[in-house]
Amino acid sequence: MKLHMQVFIALGLGIKRNWHIFLGLILGIILGIFLNAKKGYFELTNPLVYSGVIATLNFVGQAFIRLIQMVVIPLIFSAIVIGITSIGDSKQLSKLGIRMLLYYGIITVLAVIVGTFLSLLVKPGIGVQSLISAQSASDIQGFVNSALEAQSGNLSNIFLNLIPQNPIAAFAQADMIPIIIFIVIFSIALSKVGEINRPVISFFESIFASTMKVTDWIMYLAAPGVFALTASAIASYGITIFDSIAKLAIVLLVGFGIQFFIIYPLLMKVFSKVPVMLYYSAIAEAMMVAFGTASSSATLPLTIACCEKRGISNKVASFVLPLGATLNMDGSALFQVVCVFFLMQAYGVALEPVQIILIAALAIVSSSTCAGIPGAGLITIALILNGLGLTPNQLVEGFAFLFAFERIFDMFRTLNNVTSDAIIAGIIADNENEFNYDLLLNAKDDSEDDEF
Repeated sequence: MKLHMQVFIALGLGIKRNWHIFLGLILGIILGIFLNAKKGYFELTNPLVYSGVIATLNFVGQAFIRLIQMVVIPLIFSAIVIGITSIGDSKQLSKLGIRMLLYYGIITVLAVIVGTFLSLLVKPGIGVQSLISAQSASDIQGFVNSALEAQSGNLSNIFLNLIPQNPIAAFAQADMIPIIIFIVIFSIALSKVGEINRPVISFFESIFASTMKVTDWIMYLAAPGVFALTASAIASYGITIFDSIAKLAIVLLVGFGIQFFIIYPLLMKVFSKVPVMLYYSAIAEAMMVAFGTASSSATLPLTIACCEKRGISNKVASFVLPLGATLNMDGSALFQVVCVFFLMQAYGVALEPVQIILIAALAIVSSSTCAGIPGAGLITIALILNGLGLTPNQLVEGFAFLFAFERIFDMFRTLNNVTSDAIIAGIIADNENEFNYDLLLNAKDDSEDDEF
């Protein structure tokens, strides 16, 4: 059976087991399409009803995201501490870390290659100059300029800013990469001080267990949360917007599909003996929540829970997945490289081979600095543009156009980001003999035993 068919079957099994979340997703799409189609009618007849429905959907969706984000930082802190200290041996830690970075690098480079190839082949930006509305560009010009200005600077300053001057301030601002760097250094030091570290490790083990329990409680709200987020996104932007950007939509969706249905399963088959179909089924719940929330950080607690329940050891899951949710953004890398080529083509910028390589390289760097929150992937495109010597004023209209539909594609790229994190965790767990295949096989049994 072909790989893509295995993935389709696996997703079917996962949907069966998590039917309530899938139902919320489908109903959200239906309601969003209805609200968007009837927007003009409601605004003429009863605007208060329409605005009230949208406000309610936004409240429910944002409340769901906030509840999950509430446990993200304590979960990341405790998970990385437990993961690194449980590895203990510095040689084993180095081996695991190098292997993790290698796989993350491979999967991100492949995503950028796919995005570059499709962009140069299809040329999604050719002929869309007239579709970039000057009025919409003017409306969000201030936001675009401030976003680009915040990301300005050379590469050395960007990397320097990743080192936290004040870890407490980084925690308060939820600045994830400096937080991760501090936690990793702290955890390695903790693993080197001997038995005196036991009270601290026990403390973080308690925090980890507690945050996972809170996550279990929050997931009772997954179906209404995903429903509200999906409905509000579709109601705001609609699906007709894709009519005017069909080529860009095709390039992005095909690129995401190649990653999801071909590259991820191939990597798992080549580098591990994990059954692709069963594994996709086991992590389907995390996939659907990732699509609904458009936030890999918000999905992290559920990603860890799905992986651990289906066979990956806590040692691997707590080390690989939190780092992946911050550093491994292959879906965002693909999205960014396609959007930059789209902008260059829309503005008629002729690119030399060296500039094409530069765009691809900077996309890898910018994706790793992208926060795991909705909308962050588009803002960090500024790093790529700065590398090309472009100013914000040159691209205001193009950015306004991208912002108009970014939220929809944010859902797809987050799905890829979260799935690739889980794929790499599964591969590493298999390589390190930290995969309990009995638990993975139970995923199939559970799906067969579910009642509707």
